[in-house]
This record gives sequence, structure tokens and C-alpha cells, in this order.
Amino acid sequence: MSVTYPAGEGELPGRIMSGEMAEQPAMLRRILDEGAPAIRAVAAEIGARKPRFVLLTARGTSDNAALYAKYLIEITLGLPCGLASMSTTTAYGAKPDLKDVLVVTVSQSGGSPDLVASTKAAREAGGVTLAVTNNPDSPLAAVSEYHIDILAGPEKALPATKTYTASLLSLYLFVEGLRGGDGDRAAILPELAEAILARKDEVKALASRYRFAERMVITSRGYGYPTAKEAALKLMETSYIPALSYSGADLLHGPLAMVDNISPVIAVVTDGRGGEALQPVLDRLRGRGADLFVVGPKAQVEAASAGFVLPTAGVAEEVQPILEILPLQMLAYEVTIARGQDPDAPRALAKVTETR
Repeated sequence: MSVTYPAGEGELPGRIMSGEMAEQPAMLRRILDEGAPAIRAVAAEIGARKPRFVLLTARGTSDNAALYAKYLIEITLGLPCGLASMSTTTAYGAKPDLKDVLVVTVSQSGGSPDLVASTKAAREAGGVTLAVTNNPDSPLAAVSEYHIDILAGPEKALPATKTYTASLLSLYLFVEGLRGGDGDRAAILPELAEAILARKDEVKALASRYRFAERMVITSRGYGYPTAKEAALKLMETSYIPALSYSGADLLHGPLAMVDNISPVIAVVTDGRGGEALQPVLDRLRGRGADLFVVGPKAQVEAASAGFVLPTAGVAEEVQPILEILPLQMLAYEVTIARGQDPDAPRALAKVTETR
């Protein structure tokens, strides 16, 4: 099946973002075919050092990929894992003891000064440092002991799409390598990604429903929660719609009060334990008359106001996020186009964000 999502159409707004979204099936195949052996080799070396704890460091879209890795590491490896606060070292000069701690820094460009500085400090503090980037020649790769190239190819649109899914798959293969797995559960992903991206007309019709939305709430649980956060980021940076992301558990602890029948709620329902844990939240949302948009299995979509059915049969829960984000990238693109804006070049943003 060929992907029919538009790419490179003259000077149309969004042509770069749409083209990069369309590259994702081929990119996933490239990682599985060409990148997996190198990722397994890095995982074997790091695994032999038996890290006692894992710290993940990232910003923006890469931070959402790191959160996905946190779920993988804690669930499949049983290792304690945390998201680092870089300012503790870059702004406050803290010097933690990181002996036998694996510090994984995720960055598409590998160029942000705070990521480089915090990774360098982590290595000096005894940490085992790994950079996961789309640029093996980056400053971040240079200061890290190990490096994984996510093989996404150049990404020119300001909203990150293919580098996000490339980071997810690379991190999945790395964690699988740490536990001696071969990552075979990911083999089905390129074919399914191609089928999802071919459903552009379906997403375009859904986007017209939310063209005039003034606010959105996005929720999920478990492996789907990073998808909710990434979808919110994509909607905000492309269409400028305020999009609030919450774990389903946190949504019930107060924010549910702002949900009404006007502001849309997008629920990412992973087929597995995460989706089961989200079910009481979906019931409460329906009880409040929410305009509920579901990305997930057919039965969940049919019980919602609208949605996008994901092909989850036979797909392991831990790799479903690589598919879940695709219709939401498309939704952000289509909503932005419908609002007369260019998703390739959101205002006030730069491709490499240099924080300190």
C-alpha cells in the first residue's frame, strides 16, 4: 500500500510537514533494518554495566519520547527511572552522585546548551551517558559516552513528526536490548503506519469538527500518556489552540470540573492495561456530556462522539504509541490548514531551541 498523504505540492502551506509525516513508514523500516543492530550493540554494552537507576533528560517533543521510555524502563525492566531537572546542575550547580546511573539524553538536534551541559556534568559525576539524537555529529553526541542515531533524516518543518516516532522506536529497541529481547514486536509497525497515513481524508473530515475549537483537553493513561502530551504540543504549536494534557488519573483530581459539552476532549485509548485503567475516566467524561474524540480500538471509538479507529489487533501495548500519534499529527496538520495557518512555520518558534 502506498501512502497518499500530500507531500511536496508546490508552495502549499504545510507541504514540508506533510512530506515528513509521509516518510514515517519508510523511516521505521530503516530503523528496524539498519539501525537495530547498532542499537542492540549499545544496549549490550550498557546492560553489562548493570545500571541501578535511569535518569532521562530532554525538552519539548523529545521530553515526551523520554516519558515513553520511562514507562518502558519501569514496566519491562523494573528499574527505577526519573525525568531529570536540568536546572539543578546548569543553574544551581548541584553535583549529584551518579555512579552506576544511566543518564539518557534525548534530543533531535543534540544542540541545546542545557542538554549538552547537563550531560557533560552527568558524565563527570560518574554517570553512564547515552545520547539519542538525529545528529551523530552534534555537541550532545560528542560529550556522551554512547550514542544512538535515530536515522530519521533531515527534518525541516518546525513541528517534529518523524523524529518523534523515530525516537520512540529507537528507545523501544534500546530497552528491549537491555533485557535481551530482539524487538520483534515492532516488525508490524511500518505496514500499519502506512495504512494509517493513507486515511488522510478521514482525518480531514474530523478536523473540520474542531476548526473553531477554543480549547482542547487530551487524556490517556499508561503508555498512551506520552502520546496525549505530544498531541497537545503539536496542536498548540501548529494551530495555536490551547491544548491541556492530563493523565486520566490526574484529570479526575480537579481538572474534570472544566470539561463541558463545548470544549472537545481527545482520549488516547491504548488497547491493553492502560486503556482498561482509562475506562472509568471515559465513563465520567460521557456522563458530563463531553464532546469525546477517541483514538483507539473500534469499540471505544463507537462509544464516543467521534474518533479514529487504530489497527491494534496483534499489536503489543508497548509499541502502540508509535501508531497512536500518527492520526493526531495529521489532525494537528489539518486543523491548522483549516484555520488558514502554515504548520511548517509556527510563529515565534525555531527548529533548534537553545535553552540554558
